[in-house]
Parts: sequence; C-alpha cells; structure tokens
Amino acid sequence: MSTPPEPRWIQDVTPEALRAGQVFNSGFTPKPDMVWDLHSACNSSMMKFVDEARIHVKAGDGGDGCVSFRRERFIPRGGPNGGDGGKGGDVILQTDAQLVTLLDLTYPKQFRAQKGNHGRGKDQTGKNGEDLVIRVPVGTLIREDQTEEVLQDFLFDGQRFVAAEGGRGGRGNARFATPTLRAPRRADKGEKGQERWLRLELKLLADVGLIGYPNAGKSTLLSRISSARPKIADYPFTTLVPSLGVVNREDHLSFVVADIPGLIEGASKGVGLGLSFLRHIERTRLLIHVLDVSEGPSRDAVNDFQALNRELNAYDPSLQKKKQFLALNKIDLPSVRERATDIENQFKKMGHRLYLISGQTGEGVEELLEDVSRTIESISSQGHEEQGYS
Repeated sequence: MSTPPEPRWIQDVTPEALRAGQVFNSGFTPKPDMVWDLHSACNSSMMKFVDEARIHVKAGDGGDGCVSFRRERFIPRGGPNGGDGGKGGDVILQTDAQLVTLLDLTYPKQFRAQKGNHGRGKDQTGKNGEDLVIRVPVGTLIREDQTEEVLQDFLFDGQRFVAAEGGRGGRGNARFATPTLRAPRRADKGEKGQERWLRLELKLLADVGLIGYPNAGKSTLLSRISSARPKIADYPFTTLVPSLGVVNREDHLSFVVADIPGLIEGASKGVGLGLSFLRHIERTRLLIHVLDVSEGPSRDAVNDFQALNRELNAYDPSLQKKKQFLALNKIDLPSVRERATDIENQFKKMGHRLYLISGQTGEGVEELLEDVSRTIESISSQGHEEQGYS
C-alpha cells in the first residue's frame, strides 16, 4: 500500500518569503502582496497555529563491529576480516520558509534516527544510518528542556542544527590485528546515539507589530494597509492567532506587519491570552500602539497606553526600547473625534506624537504609513552601518 502524499498547506513566515511570494497551496503561487489570516489559511480541523512544542530526539546507535576470519580453500591462515559497524543517523533540525506553525511537531513527540548496521565478514563496513531531518519554521528558538539553555536560534531559511549526533560504529576484529596478535577475537560495540528533550518556541518574524487592547481595530487596520483578510467582528478577542500582512509602498521598501492578538492588563502574568503571543513582539523592529476610546468616557487612552507598556516591561524590559507609534483609531466616529484634540494634547505633554486614524475609512493612515516606512528604512540603514556595510 503506497503512502499518501504529504498535504501541501498554505504556508509562510519570513518577510523575505512574503515579499517574494513564496506561498503555495497545491502548487498555486499567488501575487507577492497576497497574504492571509492564519485563521482561515486552511480548514480549522487541518490547520492550527502552534508556537510551542516539546519533543524527544534520539539519534541512531552505531552498529557493532564484527568478529570474523577469512576462510577460503588453500588459505589456511586467512586472518581476521571483521568489518566496522556503521555510524548512527543524526537528528537534524532544518528551517523551511514554507512553514508557519509547529503543529506537525505536537504529535508524534518522539523522533528517532536510523541505527547503523552491524559490520560483517570480508571486511564489510556496516551501512550508516540515515539522518532524520525535522523541518521547522524560520524564527524557531531551540532550548534544552531541562536547563532552558538556548541551543539554536533559526533566523534564515535553510539553516541546519544537529540536535542529536549519531553514535560511532564499533570496530571490527580486523582493527585489532597486530604482529603478535594475529587472530584477535574481540570487537567493539557501537556507541549509543545522543538523546534529549527539546523545547521549541516559534517567534514570528515581522518588521512591525500591531499591539493594543482587544477590539481596538488592529485587524481592521491590517486589512486596510495590506491584502491580509483577518477575522473582524465587534467583540473582544476576535483575533486568537497572529496574522501577517505585507505593506507595499511605491517609494519605499515593503514591510511585514503582524497583528498581535489583543493584550490586556495582567497579560505578563497570564491574564487573557497571557504570554501566548507576547514572544512574537520580540523580533519586530517597531510597534504601532493602536488606541481606542469609542466605548465612552470611561476609556482612557493614556491609561491604556501606560498599562500595556507596563506589561511589555514586565515580560521583557528591552521591548520598551523599541520605537512606538501611537495611533488613535476609529476617528471616523463622532464620539472619538470630539475627544481627539484633548487626547492628542495629553500625549504631546508626555513627549509622544499621536496619529489620528480610521482603519475603517482610511483617514490618516497614509501619513502613519509614510512615517513608519521612513523609520524602518532608517533602522535598516543603521543595522548595515553597524555590520560594516556601506
């Protein structure tokens, strides 16, 4: 019975892959700016966003050496001819830009490479075990499960990391022959392959992260500035997984935006979606903080901004060093427009510029994107200068 072909998901993760249009579904390659909401990329029963996995890897054991002697007619003293055992296969993790989730690694959790074959007579070395290659998305962080030591941080497509090295094959008795010991009857056992538990964490690669309270209009803004079509509804926590979108600019470099599911006060302690998606903010170059006061006077934009920044600081103090753009959304609503000037003055006193935008109508969005584009290009040029590029 033939093995059914592996299903080809709609997949993607890196800014480079998104810009180049390296997306497929049964061989279909869309336009470079075509991005999707991870909710609906595939049928929910087939495609789920998983950004954590714990797996056990076991490299192949080396094959045993062989004890054998040459026995042929008219050759009474043929001597030892036992071959060495083959090397066990390695377990290798390799990045694949077409993957976007760790779902495939949640079951099975055990990954074993092939054992090396035993040595045989006539000086025949055993066959080496085949390496087991496990594909992971770009942006995956590999940790030792017990010590939490970072073993590898995958940032590029095609990177490889040997997670468990196969055991060496044992020596056959032909290796032990000496002028004084012409008929050795010993051979080595193959070495055991390495094994350990690993913890994998996926951190999406995006240039810009959209953060804010639930129902602030982040998904609407993403759909306005890119071709992404995330789920949009008028209730909190509509977005349960990050969504990626590419923003194409005529006079600027295109960049990737990640819609981070709504954060609330206490997220760093597990409240709401908790720490589930805070890690995806770490790799962004800058943040757009989407504010919303459409619920009425009880909603304070300044308090919301300060509360979420406390959560970012509690999770990782370095996140507060990222450049933040503040955008008051839903300016098309009369109740929000009435308060806009007062809120803008409050942030000005704090040293922050507030952009007045509407993800629904597009008002003010172009000005925000223009400044975001210039900032990204500035950050990119500074990064090249630090690396010694002209």
